[in-house]
Amino acid sequence: MKYVLVTGGVVSGLGKGVTASSIGLILKACGLRVTSIKIDPYLNTDAGTMSPFEHGEVYVLDDGGESVIDKERRGDYLGKTVQVVPHITDAIQEWIERVAVIPVDGKDGPPDVCVIELGGTIGDIESMPFIEALGQFSYRVGAGNFCLIHVSLVPVLSVVGEQKTKPTQHSVRGLRSLGLTPNILACRSTTELEENVKEKISRFCHVPLDNIITLYDVSNIWRVPLLLRDQKAHEAILKVLNLKGYVRVAMVGKYTGLSDAYLSVLKALVHASVACHRKLCIDWIAASDLEDETSTENPENYRSAWKLLKGANAILVPGGFGDRGVEGKILAARYARANRIPFLGICLGMQIAVIEFARSILGLLDANSTEFDHNTQNPCVIFMPEGSKTHMGGTMRLGSRRTYFKVADCKSAKLYVLPFLYLFHRMKCETAKGF
Repeated sequence: MKYVLVTGGVVSGLGKGVTASSIGLILKACGLRVTSIKIDPYLNTDAGTMSPFEHGEVYVLDDGGESVIDKERRGDYLGKTVQVVPHITDAIQEWIERVAVIPVDGKDGPPDVCVIELGGTIGDIESMPFIEALGQFSYRVGAGNFCLIHVSLVPVLSVVGEQKTKPTQHSVRGLRSLGLTPNILACRSTTELEENVKEKISRFCHVPLDNIITLYDVSNIWRVPLLLRDQKAHEAILKVLNLKGYVRVAMVGKYTGLSDAYLSVLKALVHASVACHRKLCIDWIAASDLEDETSTENPENYRSAWKLLKGANAILVPGGFGDRGVEGKILAARYARANRIPFLGICLGMQIAVIEFARSILGLLDANSTEFDHNTQNPCVIFMPEGSKTHMGGTMRLGSRRTYFKVADCKSAKLYVLPFLYLFHRMKCETAKGF
C-alpha cells in the first residue's frame, strides 16, 4: 500500500481538497486503484449537530470506528495512563491502516494508493496529534511508500507585484520541525511561479526544483489536474471543459449563501450534466424568498427568486433542518408539480414533496411534519423512533442502513434492480406510514 498525504500551510482554504482529488484522478488515470481519507481535527462526537455554515456540508460515512476512550473503558490499556503519545497516535495510525485497505471501487482486494487529506493548517494546536501520528506512520511504512505533498501560499503584494516566498519557507520549516518533510510543494498563487521564485523555494525548503508545482488561479477547478501535467488526465478533463449547451437547475435551500453546504449535491449535478454533455448553471434561491411574507418585506428579493425558479430547467430541494424557509420549499415543489418541471427532493426536500402532495392533491390542508408542527392533525412526516424531540446531539440516524423495497415492481426497485440498497442517513424524521 502506498500513501499520499496532502497538508496545508500559511492559511486555510488554499485548495487541499482539490489538490488531493486531482492527485487521485491522475493516479486513477494511470491505472491504479485509489481510495481517500479526509481527516478533520475536530472534537465533535458525530456529524449530527455540525452547522453547514461553520464547516460546509457534513458528509456522513459508516466505517465502524471506535475511540481511545472506548478501549480504555474496556480495559485494553491494562490500567495504564492514557496519553496522546502513544495511545492516541497509535489509534490514529491503526484507523488509517484499517480504512485504507477498504476498496471503494466495487472490486475485491485492497486499493493500490490511499490519498490522505489532513484538514486545517500546519501549526494548529488541534492537528498536533495527527501530525505526530503521521510522522510516526511515515517512518513505519517507509519512505518508498509515503509521499507528502504540502500546499502552501506564495502571495503577490499588489504594491510591488512581487511573489513572496517567505510564508512558504516558514510553513515548510514548521512542518519539518514536527517530523514531516515534504516531497512535493504545491504552491498556490494568483499567477504561475516565476523560475527564480521556484529556485528560491527549492533552495530554502530543500525540495527538488522539479517537485515544485504552481497552483495558480484558474477559471474552473477541473483545470487543476491540468496544472499537474498528466496526459491521461488531460484527455478526461478536456472533455469536461469543451461541453456545449447549458442546463439550469434551481437549488432551493436554506444555506444558499454557502455553496459548500450542498457540496455533494453540487458535484453530483456536475457529473450528471457532463454525462448529458451540458454545462451546469446553478441558480441559488433562498427558500424564504419564495414565501408570501417576503413579497411585502422585500419585494425585490421575492420577484428575483420567482424569476429564477420559473426560468429553471429543473428544481432541486436539498436537505436541511429547522422550519425557516419550509413554506418556500413547499411552494417550489408545488410549482414544479403543477408545471411538470423535473423535481428532486433530497432528505428534507423529499419530505417537503410529500407534504405538498398531501396538501394539494389529498386535500389535507394542515398536513405537515411533526418537526415543524407538533399539533398537526395530519402528520405525514414524523420523528424516527430512535430520535429525540428535545436533544440535538447524538439523536439522529447516522450512517449506512440496509433499506428494502416492499413493492417489488415499483419504479424505484426497477431503477436499482436489487431487492434492497444501502442508504446513508443524517436525519431525525421519516415519512409516516400510509404516505
